[in-house]
Amino acid sequence: MPLMEPYRVKVVEPIPILTRADREAAMARAGYNPFNLRADEITIDLLSDSGTGALSAAQQAAGAIGDETYAGSASWFRFRGVVDELTGYPHIFPVHQGRAAERILFNALLEPGQLCVSNTHFDTTRANVLLAGGTPVDLPCAAAADLDSDHPFKGDIDLDALRATLAGPESVGVVVMTITNNGGGGQPVSMANLTAVRDLCREHGVPFFLDAARFAENAWLVVQREPGWSDKTPAEVARAAFDLADGAVASLKKDAIAHIGGFLALRDPDLAAQCELVLIATEGFRTYGGLAGRDLEMLAQGLREVVDPRYLAARAAATRYLGDLVKAAGVSIVEPAGIHALYLNAGRLLTHLPAAQYPGHALATELYLAGGIRCAELGTLYLGEEDENGTLVKPAPFELVRLAIPRRVYTQSHLEYVAEVIAEIAKNPERVPGYRMVSSPPLLRHFNCRVEPVPA
Repeated sequence: MPLMEPYRVKVVEPIPILTRADREAAMARAGYNPFNLRADEITIDLLSDSGTGALSAAQQAAGAIGDETYAGSASWFRFRGVVDELTGYPHIFPVHQGRAAERILFNALLEPGQLCVSNTHFDTTRANVLLAGGTPVDLPCAAAADLDSDHPFKGDIDLDALRATLAGPESVGVVVMTITNNGGGGQPVSMANLTAVRDLCREHGVPFFLDAARFAENAWLVVQREPGWSDKTPAEVARAAFDLADGAVASLKKDAIAHIGGFLALRDPDLAAQCELVLIATEGFRTYGGLAGRDLEMLAQGLREVVDPRYLAARAAATRYLGDLVKAAGVSIVEPAGIHALYLNAGRLLTHLPAAQYPGHALATELYLAGGIRCAELGTLYLGEEDENGTLVKPAPFELVRLAIPRRVYTQSHLEYVAEVIAEIAKNPERVPGYRMVSSPPLLRHFNCRVEPVPA
């Protein structure tokens, strides 16, 4: 059979289609920040794959039997059983989403000034490290710097740099490997790299954790790309990855294909007891963690569905198809295409814009103005450093735009529309204006800042 989506559409909803004038007015009102746009102003929403997937009929049916008992509900035991089978961790705590698990874990593990080392911290992970008094350190592998290479595991950590950091003078509180590496272009992490990280952490007595929001997608790419794993199922690869670590945090709004939820899973009973106290005080009792019983049921079902090889193959093929269309239009992407998102190389397309005018944000804004497509930049607006006067002192290494693909939501024709809009922009990229900062918060500024076009 030809490769196709292993499901059929059962329920649909209309999507807004606005005029160019309507979109221009909406973006101006939003301070040229796509996070400030309303849902009824978006035609294709690729801002995030977090909590934006479509529920299956089986998930909705599972939600209908949710047990809303405050403590020890039947839904909790079903959820715990699925997560236990998947991860093997003895201490499992549900939370309302992944950043809650990060907050609890980092406050338990990090002393003020200690390092949190990662292949790449994503935005909220980095913020939670800072809020806990720690210092986030990113050590991506050398291959990650070559956006055009087809290296299969650009999400790996630099093992030599990790070894030196662990042996260095600064105290390391925890090592966190993000699978897949979202901040590094959605690239996967190899099992060989995870095994080496485990060995180094054990040698130096440092806890090793996974940020496992996209564990199934990472497992699928391991099956496809890493020698020695092609005969394994995604569930088997995922379990092998969890077996290497001391625990994991996960936003289940991604690979559980649900709208809310996450978990914190641990091996150490003393650390678990410490985290449980904070969980109960801030999230909810240990058997619900801020979630309704129906949420726990839908998460458990989603975790079963996400490791289906047919689903993963179709999802990977859809992202790769979009990538091929974009490249045919002359726009570079981070190679090879991952699964959860496609990353456009805005710096290469908008060569007329300096980093101080945020080329990544400029392309993301133009995608909305030209076609109602909402997405996010991973460039200097997000990662750049400025002095107290607002002058750029350190640009981002790359100007990228992330097109995050919601799970089971858009069809092939939607992706073709996205590619057509990108192709139209690419015909006259010099028309895209740069932007300058108007107002900015001190932390996570890309969520709340306001910018304006730089006059021509």
